[in-house]
Amino acid sequence: MFEQVLNPAGTLWLTVSLALAPLVVLLFLLAVLRITAWLAAILSGAMAILLGILVWHAPLAGTFESYLYGGLTGAWVIDWITFWGLILFNTLVLTGEFDRFKDWLIHHATADIRIQTILLGWAFGALLEGLVGFGYPWAVVVPILVGLGIADLEAIRVAALANNAPVSFGALGAPILGLAAVTGLPAYSLSASIGNIVALLALLPPWILIFLVSGKEGTLEAWPLAIVGSVSYVLGQWPVAHFLGPYLPDVSGALVSFWVLFLFVKLWRPKTIRGFGGAALQAKPLEPSKAKQWSSPRYAFTVWIPFIAFVLIVVAWTGPWSPLPAISLLKLSVSATSAVTHQAVPSAFNFNPLSGGTSILVSWLAILSILRPGARTVAGVFLRTFKQMWGALLVAFFIFALAYIFAYTGMANSLAYGFSKIGLFFVVLAPVLGWIGVALSGSNTSTNAMFGPVQAVAGTLLKLPALLLPSFNSVGAEVGKPIAPQTASVGVSTSKYVRSEGEVIRHNMSWTLVMLAYLVLIDLFFYYLFPHSMAL
Repeated sequence: MFEQVLNPAGTLWLTVSLALAPLVVLLFLLAVLRITAWLAAILSGAMAILLGILVWHAPLAGTFESYLYGGLTGAWVIDWITFWGLILFNTLVLTGEFDRFKDWLIHHATADIRIQTILLGWAFGALLEGLVGFGYPWAVVVPILVGLGIADLEAIRVAALANNAPVSFGALGAPILGLAAVTGLPAYSLSASIGNIVALLALLPPWILIFLVSGKEGTLEAWPLAIVGSVSYVLGQWPVAHFLGPYLPDVSGALVSFWVLFLFVKLWRPKTIRGFGGAALQAKPLEPSKAKQWSSPRYAFTVWIPFIAFVLIVVAWTGPWSPLPAISLLKLSVSATSAVTHQAVPSAFNFNPLSGGTSILVSWLAILSILRPGARTVAGVFLRTFKQMWGALLVAFFIFALAYIFAYTGMANSLAYGFSKIGLFFVVLAPVLGWIGVALSGSNTSTNAMFGPVQAVAGTLLKLPALLLPSFNSVGAEVGKPIAPQTASVGVSTSKYVRSEGEVIRHNMSWTLVMLAYLVLIDLFFYYLFPHSMAL
């Protein structure tokens, strides 16, 4: 078995520089040259292979095996989930069910911009992030907010900041499943530790959202909305993250938040109805026929039934009580001896055909049986989905192939060894590294693949709780999403700011830095007061 070398260049700074080179090249290609992500991942992977063989003296056959197993893991663990998640979403769109759902939401959000923002930007946006991710919450929510009177640029910022807390569990848990794959840490343990962090992170955004759309006076009037919106999301997200795993915390958090807010505003509303900017408004009467239809419990059930079916099937399929995800038909692995722990480090691919992605496929089939779309509509769903995400499907394969090479050859250990020389200050840098990674790569999943192994090994060297640094890497990445160019390019696609991502990113930057500073405080809170919650 190949034994890794910790300092092959003989000088630590040179070894660290060489280990960083593939990641720096990847981020340079993405952020500066704006090369498409899948091609950038291929080029960076080729560089990592050459460095691993020539500098770290990794065996040729083992290196290519590791690359292949990493790519297969990315395709199965990530693509199989996100593809069927988007298929499900596009099915609702092309059958018209999603428009019916949106109209029902807008009707029940009332005329107050603060209630609209919390119900639609916060709760509904989290539901979209939990199902699809990839910037689609922005793309869907922004035109709704603009239609409700929020200026375009502000609507984008509101949608982006509302999307902060859900990203780590977005796209049906794909970022966490990816982080588990590249670090070897249990996915359920990571789900719980990240759930702890997100529970605190989620307390802040609703206050910011209400302030952005109504100002200081509007916030002082509507402070109960911020408390109910944040606490209800946590009540739906935290137990699921702890006891059911990474697939549904966003979905459950969004649904609980929405329905708690829905009932709350039936009992309490701000005395003054305010529009965007805090201007006082008069309520407009709704057409009686539509008011009667949208207020009907039966109609509400029909617009919610696809989501109810989806949640029930995925929970039953993927929960701790289910043996289905553990069934394996094929396991492929190549190992190296770690230069840090001196234990075997496997680069493994596990083909478990009844995984979480398969549960989403089954739920889609159940929804088809309810909606009964025609063959042409179903064909349109597949065509639309492939057009939207063929590049993302390739990215998952090649970015995980790169991550596996990084771990197998020993480059991740060498980089972590260099970072560990910073000392315990690296605890503060962990979320910042995730923030930088997603700001440049555009993907929480990709950031976890790139930096997850480094964070995990650095934590081992610094004798930190095993889950601390990888978890904050992931949540740091979610905080950086509002300034990620690739996310912004999707998010602005339905606004006036198409191809003006730079202006959007600059507009989002200040509040993103506020969220990052808050996350660093949460990081220190867990490190000093509750380190056991980050231990295995």
